[in-house]
Amino acid sequence: MKLKKYILIISLVFLFFISTKTKGATLKNGIENFPESYQPYLQELKRKYPNWEFTALYTGLDWNTVINNEYANNSNLVPKSYSDVWKCNIPGIYNIEIDLGWVNASKSAIEYTMDARNFLNEVRIFQFEKQTYDERVNTKDGIEKILYGTEFYKRNVEYYNSDGNKITMDKTYADLIWDAAVYSGVSPYNLASRIKQEVGPFITHSSISGRVEGYEGLYNFYNIGATSSVEDLGAIKNGLRYARNGNNASEEVKNNYLIPWNEPSKAIKGGAVFIGSSYISVGQYTLYLQKFDVNNQYKNSLYWHQYMTNCLAPYSECSSIYKAYNTSGMLNSSIAFVIPVYENMPDEICTRPDILSSDYEKDNTKVYADVNTVLNVRVGPGSSYEVLTTISKEEIMTRIGKGIQDGERWDKILLSDGMVGYVFQSYIKEYEGEIQEPEQPEEPEGPQQPQEQYVKFDDSLKVEDYKISGLDVNKLTVEEIKKLIDTNSKIEIYNYKDKLLENNENIGTASKLILKDESGNKVYEYKFILYGDVNGDGNINSLDALIIQKHLLEIKLITDELFLNAGNISKNGEEPSSLDVLKIQKHVLEINFIKQ
Repeated sequence: MKLKKYILIISLVFLFFISTKTKGATLKNGIENFPESYQPYLQELKRKYPNWEFTALYTGLDWNTVINNEYANNSNLVPKSYSDVWKCNIPGIYNIEIDLGWVNASKSAIEYTMDARNFLNEVRIFQFEKQTYDERVNTKDGIEKILYGTEFYKRNVEYYNSDGNKITMDKTYADLIWDAAVYSGVSPYNLASRIKQEVGPFITHSSISGRVEGYEGLYNFYNIGATSSVEDLGAIKNGLRYARNGNNASEEVKNNYLIPWNEPSKAIKGGAVFIGSSYISVGQYTLYLQKFDVNNQYKNSLYWHQYMTNCLAPYSECSSIYKAYNTSGMLNSSIAFVIPVYENMPDEICTRPDILSSDYEKDNTKVYADVNTVLNVRVGPGSSYEVLTTISKEEIMTRIGKGIQDGERWDKILLSDGMVGYVFQSYIKEYEGEIQEPEQPEEPEGPQQPQEQYVKFDDSLKVEDYKISGLDVNKLTVEEIKKLIDTNSKIEIYNYKDKLLENNENIGTASKLILKDESGNKVYEYKFILYGDVNGDGNINSLDALIIQKHLLEIKLITDELFLNAGNISKNGEEPSSLDVLKIQKHVLEINFIKQ
């Protein structure tokens, strides 16, 4: 009851901020019609992709009014596993689950996700793509590329009817999505990415299993009507109730949406009609606008008609769409983006909550890139963030924040065109009127292969480019590994933290095999890859599955190349996918062991 009391108080407080009169939204085409703070980012995208078109959606809404309304009534949630900077800290609200594993977002999280200027790079821009079906750029192959990494990928549809009988169709999930797009007028890439976001990666997800007790033979691929509930499987059951009768909708509505959704084809097609008629045709025609109800072109109500509560859903979903365009070679196609603008927006772009101001000293120093070629300017302080642009050593920039973080240090810089980004601190130098030639880097320490040194590995191991795989998961101790190496050199093995391992300790991914000559000089260095071990502890368990899942959801990215390789259990040269998560789960359950 205390939680409900606090929610009621907060709701009443925020109702005070809701504006009863708002200017009508207007559209203005062309980069020149955007505010100046948007333009350098859009110009960079236009330079790279000349066929892209940008339209400003001037909402007519005051920025603070929008944020206050979105902060109310459990409208925006984040995973409970996120750090506190992402979560609402109001007493009685903090860390209380609104849905299983989800809590209210902080105001700074909402400001970050709603400030469109944060996402004007070639990946995140796709949350502003106008999502209508376009046969010029939409293909079934593109759908499959979005579904890659899930159990929907190139898979024929199988489902259970209300009697529990298994039905096999001669169509794939991509076929059903394509049919739904043509029927509804909604982009198939939007539908595929939404399915992947809502119920992927496994076809056993309760919303589409057809086997939830009391809801047998019902399917909801988009989780329509799956409102939050603390009841066990509460949100899913709410969605399946909608699949049964549209929440007691009229016969006209049910016929329009093909309800009941008692087979996947009706659920995917009818759900697409629902999305099209309920969202796209009423002005919510981008991922962003489906999450944030801020376009009053077609209706007077605002803020409540929101498809999802996860405030990072557009950020996450758009990357799947980008990857589909990228891998199918369609990024140079004509693509339309509609990007919101608010009145009285902050002069500075709202910072991501976990980029802490305490990690930077205020600065105003002229600097330049100390590189031989070009320097990447990124949207955040780390190599896992997207690249905004590249600069050469001739370009002078202003360092506005000097990094004082622990570990890798990144500086916040301002370019001459007004673009703000982050660069690795070691790659820039202060400008003193003359640009120096960059120092030539010393030869890196690494493996050497003198002819007089001898080393031979057991045939069970796979050795390529100084990387060792093919390990026996039951024989990972240093003592067992040494038995597989015939050499006249001294052997030392370190874990990924550079700790010398004893004979009884296990090696893991990124452990190093060092071979030394009689004088103690390093002559060889190899690194191990244990497929399924993505944290280097020498074990393959549910923690590894969780790490990959966080990578897929972009909660915490895996950036080390060896750990990425170890997570790609399918060994197809791609990044880890949900299929790799499944392989780890089967390994842990001893259903099917990972082949090394």
